[in-house]
Amino acid sequence: MFIASLIANPAGRPLDRVAVESLRDAWGGGEAVWLNPGIAAEFALAVAPANRWDVWAGLQELGIDLVVQPAEGRQKRMLLADMDSTMIGQECIDELADMAGVGARVKDITARAMNGELDFEGALTERVALLRGLPEAVIAQVLGERITYTPGGRTLIATMHAFGGHAVLVSGGFTAFSAAVAAHLGFDEHRANTLIVQDGHLTGAVARPILGRAAKVAALQEITARLGLTPADVMAVGDGANDLGMLHLAGVGVALHAKPSVAAQCEARINHGDLTALLYLQGYAVTDFA
Repeated sequence: MFIASLIANPAGRPLDRVAVESLRDAWGGGEAVWLNPGIAAEFALAVAPANRWDVWAGLQELGIDLVVQPAEGRQKRMLLADMDSTMIGQECIDELADMAGVGARVKDITARAMNGELDFEGALTERVALLRGLPEAVIAQVLGERITYTPGGRTLIATMHAFGGHAVLVSGGFTAFSAAVAAHLGFDEHRANTLIVQDGHLTGAVARPILGRAAKVAALQEITARLGLTPADVMAVGDGANDLGMLHLAGVGVALHAKPSVAAQCEARINHGDLTALLYLQGYAVTDFA
């Protein structure tokens, strides 16, 4: 048994009942269940339709996300989330670089690394080196003035907590940011890289080992083992090439507003919805939200 979920951007065009029921009828699905009128609906399917990606492409033009997934076990017990451009709207290293006057150069390297064109560790080392001499106090300034949170993040974590879930923030960015973001959103724990500071200024180096793609996979394996869970119990979410390992290992890996080359490698793609889409994918209705 499969579930087809249709999700719209809460701030955009409403999800049309005709669109939902027309697709349900075309695919011979079960009764349409509205998880949030005008935003999210789902229906059961006996098999995964062969033309689902063609339908997905057509719905994208209407601002609607479509995910088809197995019905069994879709409510997860752990969330493993990327930080930059996932739980927040920015890449923290790009914001620091902008303050250091090397924004354009670092932003280009970041984009190529997140698209999988560059080795993550080498790209991070190169970018951090360009921050040498930046006052440590700039981190707090960036957090206060430049960082915005992706809509739905607090609701996502609070609702998973309410149903017994565990939430982990795992980032290829920096602990100076992940600690603040984790505390603000309610994560249970966080992992990231550590910028080395001396005499109140960044040295241009990052502590080893560098947390990249392999470390995110290791975090998933280590934390699930500690909690008595399996990777199948995890919903992972991210947007960059360094997230693909954990997205593929998790029970459900969601590419959220991801780079095209990353989204193309994931079964669950959310390009229009916000972070509450991850709750709808698990079958939660808006009346379940914490």
